[in-house]
Parts: sequence; structure tokens; C-alpha cells
Amino acid sequence: MSVLQALFLGIVQGLTEFLPVSSSGHLAIFQNIFHIETGGGVLFDVMLHVGTLAVVLLVYWKDILKLIIEFFRMLGDVLANAKILLTSGGRKVQYRKVVRTNYRKFVVLIIVSTIPTGIMGYLGNKLIADASSTLIVPGICLLITGLLLLLSDRKENCWKIPHDVSYGEGVLIGIAQGFATLPGLSRSGTTIAAETFCGLDRKFAVKYSFILSIPAIVGAAVLELSDISAETVTGKLVGTYAAGMIAAAVVGYFAIRSMLKLVQDKKMKYFAYYCFAAGIFAIIGQFAFA
Repeated sequence: MSVLQALFLGIVQGLTEFLPVSSSGHLAIFQNIFHIETGGGVLFDVMLHVGTLAVVLLVYWKDILKLIIEFFRMLGDVLANAKILLTSGGRKVQYRKVVRTNYRKFVVLIIVSTIPTGIMGYLGNKLIADASSTLIVPGICLLITGLLLLLSDRKENCWKIPHDVSYGEGVLIGIAQGFATLPGLSRSGTTIAAETFCGLDRKFAVKYSFILSIPAIVGAAVLELSDISAETVTGKLVGTYAAGMIAAAVVGYFAIRSMLKLVQDKKMKYFAYYCFAAGIFAIIGQFAFA
């Protein structure tokens, strides 16, 4: 793979990871149509993940820091409650309330949503790899993404903040993200659609979706790292991949900044039309470029 090809795929990744049009679907389409061979492809995927992960950490660092702090404070409260239980001697005692703020509820929701995503991603790893080798699956999934975006735009009564979101809804959002590992199903589009269907405030839905992507991206990278040892990786190849990673990070930063306004203004329908066009193109391309 040339540096220009790596830059091109990095730009595609940066745009489509955060805009609701499916990064995996677009990468699969372009790699199939233009016959781009990434050489040590798993390493390239991992480096693209690192680039997009860096963007999420940069944009939401204040929220992420607060979530980490509250997570450890919650652990402290759990340990304190355990101590109270052990020393109560059967007396009626007052325990600390562990989930008592919106940020603490957000921490638990992230954990609850991550569990089904992780299970589905691990069990479906081989299926996802096979689906990416054809244009049919990304094409069909892009059509589904378009439909989800249209329905999401039409949803009214979106007002819930962490305090109002049930853990069952958190599980459903995690399942939606798990399905979005299929190429063509946009991770951001699918999760934001699921969140609006559950009535989440649109601004919070965007934040939830992107922060929820952190464990998903890290988990996917860890799964892929186990295959890198079998690849022939040279210094030149790493440099080429680094160019793609930087392109993904730079372009992704501007894409993620634009998403909040697009969701709040209910302009997801324009991406829906694009997904319909891209999906039809991919399905036709399966036969035209075979």
C-alpha cells in the first residue's frame, strides 16, 4: 500500500467513523473496488483505531476525566458499604448511596452498554471479517443505516439525561452497538438512533455514543493485536500506516465537532439519503466490479 492510499483510507476512516455513514462499510467498499492491499492489514486497522480513539479522548477529555474520578469514588463507596455491613453486628445501619449523581449513572450505563457489545464483537469476529470481503453485506447494511437515520430524525420527545435512562435501555444501546460491528451499519448512527428511540436528549445521545466507542475501539484493537505477530511488518510499512492514522485523527476531529449540531438540528436525513445511494452503489458494484 502506498502513502497516498493510506492517506485516502485514513481520511475515509476519520470522516465515516464519526459521521453516521459507517467507516467499516466504506473501507470495505473502497478496498474491494480499488483492490487496495494493506499488507499487514491488521496493524493498519489498529492504527486507524488509535487515530479515531485519540479524537474522542481529545474532544471529551473533561467528561472522561470526570467519569474516571467518579468510577473510583463509587468503588470507594462500595468498599465503605462493605465495611459498614461487616461491622454492623446485625444492627440497622445507613449505607452510602453509590449511584447518586448523573455522572455516576453515566459510568454504570457505559459499563452496562459495553458488556453486550463486547460479547457480540468477540463471538462475531469471524463473521465480521467475512462480511468485509464482499460488497453485498456493506451495501445492505448501509440501506439499513439510512432507514435508522430517517426514523431517528422523526423521533420526538427526546429529553432523558443519565438519571432518567434505565439500565435496560443501556443494554439495548449496547446491543445496537454490537450489531454495528457489521460493515455498513454505522456505529455512531446506530447507537444515536437507538438512544433517540429510547428518548435520550440529543446532545447527551451524541456524547453517550462517542464515549461508549472508547471501550469498543480498545476492545477491537486488542482482538486484532493478537494477529499482528503473524504479519511481516517493516519500518516503511509502519510509516505508511502512521500517515493514515494521522489523517484519520485530523479529519475525525472536524467530523466529530460537526455531529452534535447535525443531530440537534435533525439533519440526519441527509446522511440517510447518502447511505441509500452508497448502499445501492455497493450492491451494484458487487456484480460490476467482480
